[in-house]
Amino acid sequence: MAIRLLLFTILALASSLAYASDPSPLQDFCVAVNDSNAAVFVNGKICKDPKMVTADDFFFSGLNKAGNTSNPLGSEATLVNVNQLAGLNTLGISLVRIDYAPYGLIPPHTHPRANEILVVVEGTLYVGFVTSNPANPNMKNKLLTKTLYPGDVFVFPEGLIHFQFNVGKTKAVAFAGLSSQNPGVITIANSVFGSNPPISSDVLTKAFQVNKNVIKYLQGQF
Repeated sequence: MAIRLLLFTILALASSLAYASDPSPLQDFCVAVNDSNAAVFVNGKICKDPKMVTADDFFFSGLNKAGNTSNPLGSEATLVNVNQLAGLNTLGISLVRIDYAPYGLIPPHTHPRANEILVVVEGTLYVGFVTSNPANPNMKNKLLTKTLYPGDVFVFPEGLIHFQFNVGKTKAVAFAGLSSQNPGVITIANSVFGSNPPISSDVLTKAFQVNKNVIKYLQGQF
């Protein structure tokens, strides 16, 4: 019952922010057609014939199941966006369950199209985000952090680099609502050091002010 209440709160808050990224729908709903069946590509997804829509188009089951955290980061995100739930198309909201092993990490990343509101339901998380570059070049980007416990809520503004780290000795679980049907995610380390083709080591050497051996090592990790 407590988890259901938290999920309802997340979705309600996320929907109030929906205008920030996704345009408002011009009809009751626009259930997405699978991309593989689409004859054209649009900003979002094309609509299923309303006469063919069923309740299952608005239904997803499985957020009661823990994600597999047996990976190097010790975390797993179970997404419910328009790709998993076609009825979210044009509604401007999505949801994610995040499971963390002890000392598991969701690494620094951004959502280019969404604000995020996160609520902890189990465990203890150290979370934070970094502000964008200040207008004054003599100032540094500011880090804002908080330690969260069950029932605590934290907001990550759209586009800003943020992270979550399980600082407890037991597993942790959180749910997050996002203000887009398809928020997108850019994991900083993967993007910078694991792109295909790779970013030139000359560029990264200059940007990070380190020698090429360090850059080659980091690229080798991704």
